Amino acid sequence: MISKDLQIKDNIQSKKLKIDLAKKLSKKFDKIFLEIKNDVKNANTTLNVLDKNYKFNFNIKDLKQFKEFKSIVIIGMGGSILGANAIYNFFLTQMKKKIYFLDDLDESKILDLKKKENFSKVLFIIISKSGNTIETLSNVFSLNILKKNSKNIIIISEKKNNLLFLLSKKLNLFHIEHKSNIGGRYSVLSEVGIVPAYLMGLNIFKLRSRLLVCLEKKNKIFIKSNTIKLANLMKSHKFNNLVLLNYFPALDKFLYWSQQLIAESLGKKNKGFLPTVSKAPKDHHSLLQLYLDGPKDKIFNIFSFEKKTKEKINVSKNFGINIFFDKKKFSNIKNAQKKALIKTFTKKNISFREFKIKKINEEILGELFSFFIIETIIVGKLLNINPFNQPAVEQVKIHTKKLLT
Repeated sequence: MISKDLQIKDNIQSKKLKIDLAKKLSKKFDKIFLEIKNDVKNANTTLNVLDKNYKFNFNIKDLKQFKEFKSIVIIGMGGSILGANAIYNFFLTQMKKKIYFLDDLDESKILDLKKKENFSKVLFIIISKSGNTIETLSNVFSLNILKKNSKNIIIISEKKNNLLFLLSKKLNLFHIEHKSNIGGRYSVLSEVGIVPAYLMGLNIFKLRSRLLVCLEKKNKIFIKSNTIKLANLMKSHKFNNLVLLNYFPALDKFLYWSQQLIAESLGKKNKGFLPTVSKAPKDHHSLLQLYLDGPKDKIFNIFSFEKKTKEKINVSKNFGINIFFDKKKFSNIKNAQKKALIKTFTKKNISFREFKIKKINEEILGELFSFFIIETIIVGKLLNINPFNQPAVEQVKIHTKKLLT
């Protein structure tokens, strides 16, 4: 358990772990855990983004001029936009604004947006740490929104010699500095995610209020056990796939954020998990056969929301048929399917962890973001992997630029 609103149950089979390796990793953990706590307080580190005294590069009073916009278009790639999308999707039923996400090169999205919206009444948030992300810039120029003194554009990028920052200066556009020490996949709790969250109408202080819960003394043993097990399994090369099995649709985009975090942070030195987002119970009817009887190279993270819904199945008595799930709530059916899956996993000795979410609020989402950030960094450090860089990706960016020059 991490907190009363976020419960995590570990059912990773201990017999699948290498005992000698587990002992070595255990010795390393305490040192790494202390490093993590110290890094949170250091303004020059990535983890400083979790500190309660983190200093934003914007003033809320300066953002109030943008709150009147009812439609927002967020433009970015990878970590620059996945976090904001995760936040939006988690609170989708509460949203009073229309939010669009341009996170790929998709001409149909551009054309559809031009048909639907009057751009003079739309707020555009353009995010790129480097300020030179080719897909982001391509979407911006395709929309033809850059005009001098525009009052409906926010640019978030490093304050360096890059295209977005230079354009913001030349055209006198509202610019917020992206901190250079915070990489894209770790930036959701920085300006990158917090500015969109504020303009969506969320309480950004509550979102950041419980970021260090998993570092509390009561949770240290749990974090230690989980990270050592994950590192042990990754080191063995026998478990290559991490399936993020989701029974709670509001978490779909959060899991895509997690997918990038895990893949880019740990996929190095011929190590890593392939994180796959799998929707349940939908995938019970497509992938479950493989999960249960296919190669035993998978670990599962199972996510659910522990709250009963009002929606019921009602079968008319006029049909004259007895249906066993008549009068059952949707939540009861989903929960039964999840329990049946867990029972089968346990019987087949398939390793999994279960994440139960008790509430939908800013605090719990902040906890989820910080838990996965901290866990991923510790697993990387346990295996002598740098969880902050992405050298292979940079090679592809360089080759792409050469081909287009």
